[in-house]
Amino acid sequence: MTDHRDARDLHAFIAGLPKAELHVHHVGSASPRIVSALAARHPDSRVPTDPEALADYFTFTDFAHFIEVYLSVVDLVRTPEDVRLLTYEVARDMARQQVRYAELTITPYSSTRRGIDELAFMEAIEDARKAAEAEFGVVLRWCFDIPGEAGLEAAEETVRLATEDRVRPEGLVSFGLGGPEIGVPRPQFKPYFDRAIAAGLRSVPHAGETTGPETVWDALNDLRAERIGHGTSSARDPKLLAHLAEHRIALEVCPTSNIATRAVRTLDEHPIKEFTRAGVLVTINSDDPPMFGTDLNNEYAVAARLLDLDELGLAALAKNAVEASFLDPAGKTRLAEEIDTYASTWLAP
Repeated sequence: MTDHRDARDLHAFIAGLPKAELHVHHVGSASPRIVSALAARHPDSRVPTDPEALADYFTFTDFAHFIEVYLSVVDLVRTPEDVRLLTYEVARDMARQQVRYAELTITPYSSTRRGIDELAFMEAIEDARKAAEAEFGVVLRWCFDIPGEAGLEAAEETVRLATEDRVRPEGLVSFGLGGPEIGVPRPQFKPYFDRAIAAGLRSVPHAGETTGPETVWDALNDLRAERIGHGTSSARDPKLLAHLAEHRIALEVCPTSNIATRAVRTLDEHPIKEFTRAGVLVTINSDDPPMFGTDLNNEYAVAARLLDLDELGLAALAKNAVEASFLDPAGKTRLAEEIDTYASTWLAP
């Protein structure tokens, strides 16, 4: 149990806690410093070049407005050099938060359709991945996701880039589906997920964020989801919660994101409590952290308050992400042991 007296100690504990992150977007992780630098590099954009003005720019009225703003930032990434810089700097920010392993969601279609050569794009993210591991100790893996708003053309291009040996990057582990859910039914993407899964990729679509639990069922039944991005509305369906718990299908929970996009009205109404009570495997993530004025450490602090967690509870939450990750078994064991060692050392008398 936590109390107000040890809130500062708990924040310090979180700051040093080794972590894995499973739901965080490539472009959405660009810090204000990087976004403003890219905006200055591409002055035809409407994105502010002043980092302070970005806070107002990143205030969203609803999910549709968030998508509009997000795509305006996507448009700043126009060259392989932009891609490499963004990826490397995202890893630097992760390292500052003691993130040891992250599965970064990348939308290659957004870049290739803007004219970035596909091989140059893959080379840029891979070069940044290797440099980040060598210099920061952060292991990055990729999830290529379909931008749902761009339809089946985007799905075809994304699955080609994810499965064609000539193009597919070494760090790719999973296949996803992002963007708006309303008006973008999950079942139409089944053939593309089938091809990705046949090529050895894991299925991690967004579902049930701004739509009901039926979208999560579609992701499970049609897209063979192994984890669910957000899944916020799952709490409305006890049978769905029981299914997720029984099969250890993790939810990638992003509390602050859900408030910023108006998927959930207030933090106190967030369904994370229902998820944990039902025995669902919950992981904590930051989604698009600078856009939502947060980071992974803050999301753990939010979870600690909502779930009334102490240090051991937070360590267990961090280990959930390790369990639900696509890290190799030896890597999972090492990271789980590092979390345990950190917690026991912190709590030692």
